[in-house]
Amino acid sequence: MKTRVLSGLIMLPLLIIVIFNGWVLYAGCLAISLMACYEFFRGFRELDIKPSYPIAVCSIVALYLLGMLKELAEKDGDLATSWMGLFRAEQWTYLWIFATILACLLYLFSIEKRKIDDATVTITGVFYVGFFCYLIGELALSEMNILVWLVIITAFGTDICAYFAGVTMGKHKLCPKISPKKTWEGAIGGILGSVILSGIFGLIFAKPLLIHCLIIGFLASIVSMFGDLTASIFKRKMGIKDYGNLIPGHGGILDRFDSVLFTGPVIYFYASLIIGAAFAEGYWIEF
Repeated sequence: MKTRVLSGLIMLPLLIIVIFNGWVLYAGCLAISLMACYEFFRGFRELDIKPSYPIAVCSIVALYLLGMLKELAEKDGDLATSWMGLFRAEQWTYLWIFATILACLLYLFSIEKRKIDDATVTITGVFYVGFFCYLIGELALSEMNILVWLVIITAFGTDICAYFAGVTMGKHKLCPKISPKKTWEGAIGGILGSVILSGIFGLIFAKPLLIHCLIIGFLASIVSMFGDLTASIFKRKMGIKDYGNLIPGHGGILDRFDSVLFTGPVIYFYASLIIGAAFAEGYWIEF
């Protein structure tokens, strides 16, 4: 019980960051990206794989810096004469992708010290942890930032509801070779719980988006479980139980946010591509 209470106290600042949203959450996503990437790379030590954390740090920080400049450029009232207007071009994102992959490949030039796996894991860490988390920060800066709450609700709602449904009704194994305790009954319970919780959120805080909240609750719940299973695959290959011990009883940062890394991008793209500009900018609630 004491461990659970302590874990809750540690997670409280993260909840406060989500409440503030906007730039505070954007900075929080950067911090989480760097810590989670460190845990991810550390897990590969048992396999004698040595990804480059310095390259990952430089790449992730550069990505967030470009995102910040892009956001400031979009709010610049005189783009025609301001240098900030340059950062609206999507080519900067392509340049970041190119530079990241190039740096990881150059990392192999110490051929007597490096293996191909070293570069591959470095690239994987930057995109799987850094870029996925960055999209949550992008959502936090958008006019649809209220939907950031669904990133948390769908990830943790699915996890909690799946646990109780699995304990009470679970009989049929979902992926026994990946996560032996997960069941189909638990998965269905997790999806239903996520849809219900997302619907309640939409009904109270975003009524015009109620249908979208229900759809997001369904889609994000499924990818949330993919995120959890993906993390389990990595840990099984690494031969570890948890990525870290920062949060007592729950492991490291990445252990708690493995599902969030998947729900965040799905909700970001759903908000951008499906909802789009269907609602006036003045509608969105700022926290």
